[in-house]
Amino acid sequence: MPSKKFPHAEAEILALSQKMSAGFLSHSDIYPAPPIGVLDLDERINTYVAARDAAVLAHGDAMRATKTKDQALTALVDVMKRNLRYAENTVNYNDADLEVLGWSGPRPHTALEPPGQTLSLDATGRGDGWITLDWEKPDGGGKIAAYKVQCREDGSSEWRDVGMAVETNLTLSGQESGKRLLYRVIAVNKAGEGEPSNSLMATL
Repeated sequence: MPSKKFPHAEAEILALSQKMSAGFLSHSDIYPAPPIGVLDLDERINTYVAARDAAVLAHGDAMRATKTKDQALTALVDVMKRNLRYAENTVNYNDADLEVLGWSGPRPHTALEPPGQTLSLDATGRGDGWITLDWEKPDGGGKIAAYKVQCREDGSSEWRDVGMAVETNLTLSGQESGKRLLYRVIAVNKAGEGEPSNSLMATL
């Protein structure tokens, strides 16, 4: 018959230790000389129980202390914000006067600008009906949300949107073969579009 597995849960270990102590005590005829006597075993059990109870109490104290600390911090933040609102209104958001309190007035809102011109458009690979384009992000302008890739046939003035990218490269498939095509890239964001990149001509 296989031996029983030793438990891992603390409650199960404690229950087993108490059962063991009672068993050794009531069946000394079967177990006359265990390596750790019943008295020593009981002392270890009592030491563990005391340490466990102390840990539970300390955990409760720590939780209460943390709650008290959080409440005190919330109250402190509330009075600080009230004083800062008073100070801002008193000096009409003057940074020099607010600086003595370690504070400053709200920064003026800066409107988002369209991106700048996309740079250095190039083809890093091409084949039958596909082309891989690579470019550099603009030097200036507003933050870029995405890039719009456009294409037109040589001799036409109508640019068509053929792809979008968030990185500075894109592979386009399903392109017309045997025609001279021009590609360009435009950086875009919520404020609008940047100036188009240089045009790149390719025959696929």
